[in-house]
This record gives sequence, structure tokens and C-alpha cells, in this order.
Amino acid sequence: MSDLNAIGTQDNWICWLCDKPVDPDTSVNSDLGPSVDSFAATRVKKGVAAIERIAHRQCNTMKGKIAPVVPWSKDLLVVDPSPIFETVERLRKKGGREIIARCPDERDANNASEWLLDRLGRLAPELEFTTVVSSGGGQYVLALKIS
Repeated sequence: MSDLNAIGTQDNWICWLCDKPVDPDTSVNSDLGPSVDSFAATRVKKGVAAIERIAHRQCNTMKGKIAPVVPWSKDLLVVDPSPIFETVERLRKKGGREIIARCPDERDANNASEWLLDRLGRLAPELEFTTVVSSGGGQYVLALKIS
């Protein structure tokens, strides 16, 4: 396992799961204290490579009990948003593209696209994502794919 301070600095002390700041001065025994989370993310010739990320202790612990929930911003107007973490994991394994949300107008879809790409840059920095906004049926559909 790597040095907590090195991983925290690498991730700008932002929890990769909840996207909220992690205070490096908080006790590691506190629920909101820093912890290093290792997860298998990329396949290599001899197995799976682990990636280490900074997380709140509570977020890291809960991830072991239930699937992580990466929340959509409350500032976005999206309808039927897909679970971000699960969508990223499916695309990581299978590739392709997947519809991730619907929006009532193009501006909302573009705002959601911009926010999502920024959030995915912290959630899965080893992957490069693109989004596609398309109109249909009086709404705009936001699709996500790995580049």
C-alpha cells in the first residue's frame, strides 16, 4: 500500500467515491478521516492491476458492504439518470456506449455532459470518456462511451 499523503496529493484530497473533500488532518479512525482504497481496475497480462485512490474511511468501508453510489449533481436537470458507478464498470468491461440520462432541453444535456466528464475524470482517471447528446422524442439523450 502506498503512502496516504502521496495518494491524497495525487487525488487533490477529494474522495473518489463521494467527490467531497477529505481533510488530511482528520484522524484516520474517524468516519470522515482519510483512507487509501485499492480496487482492481485494469487488466494486465498477469491478472488485474490495482489502483489506489483517496477516500473517506466511511465511504471506503461502505463500498465493501454495498455497491458505491456516485451521486449526480443536484444542480443538473436530468431525468432517469443511470447509476454512474455501475455504468462505468459495465463500459470498462464490455466497451460500447450506454445511455446514461435524458434531459428536457439541449442546454441541460450539455451541462450534464460537461459535469459528467469532469466527474468521471476523478472517478476513473485511467479511462477516457466521451459523451454524445442527441435529440429525439422531444427530449435530449445523453450517451456515454469510452474513447
